[in-house]
Amino acid sequence: MNSPVAFNHLILYWIAFAILLFPVLFFVKQPYGKHFRNGWGPSISNRIGWIIMEMPSLIILSYYFIVSRNFNAPVILLFALWFIHYFNRTLVFPFRIKTKGKKMPLIIALFAIIFNFINASFNGIALGNTADFNVFTTTDFMRFRVGFLLFATGMFTNLSSDNLLIALRKSSVNGYQIPQKGMFKWVSCPNYLGEIVEWVGFATMAWNLAAFSFAIWTIVNLLPRAIDHHKWYRQYFAGYPEKRKAIIPFIL
Repeated sequence: MNSPVAFNHLILYWIAFAILLFPVLFFVKQPYGKHFRNGWGPSISNRIGWIIMEMPSLIILSYYFIVSRNFNAPVILLFALWFIHYFNRTLVFPFRIKTKGKKMPLIIALFAIIFNFINASFNGIALGNTADFNVFTTTDFMRFRVGFLLFATGMFTNLSSDNLLIALRKSSVNGYQIPQKGMFKWVSCPNYLGEIVEWVGFATMAWNLAAFSFAIWTIVNLLPRAIDHHKWYRQYFAGYPEKRKAIIPFIL
């Protein structure tokens, strides 16, 4: 991007779109996973959908990392954290989940491809054009470390929660049980909470508008979906724990 000002303006428009979309998503359930329903056009395999919709995030940021040749240590770490997350989401997670017979609307996968293309492009350009991080001053180094701690905590929460869900589904006849271990003791969707914390941590480390826009979009996407999941659990299981919240322990 030749003009940093124009680039930031594009990201601000993208953030504004997220803010406008946010209340809408509380009324429109995203029709995949346990919320899949007909009426959204042609459907594809859930596994194939996951792979193709997450692939742009893996490929595009890798492309910008290679072509930018911006190989200072903090930038390499940020690229690596993104790559690790999306390598799992694209090439590991879809083959671990119980997806036999499950479908996803093709239009949802296409929307996700566009979404991931935009976010990965913004973050790839931003990181590729980042000058040397001055993370060894007291303030910036502390911020970078706090961000890394948030990312690591979020990733651990996300992965461990996914593992618990996958184990439950494999041992269940109908695919669903009430999760009881880990962060599930307090919230219905700790995997989503972990992912939000991850990208807030990433934004704290990167400290640029592109990374913060992605953190905002992660919240916009996952918070309404977590509430939908929570409502579904309460309707599906008569004995669902009353004190368990949707995504933020003791609060929401």
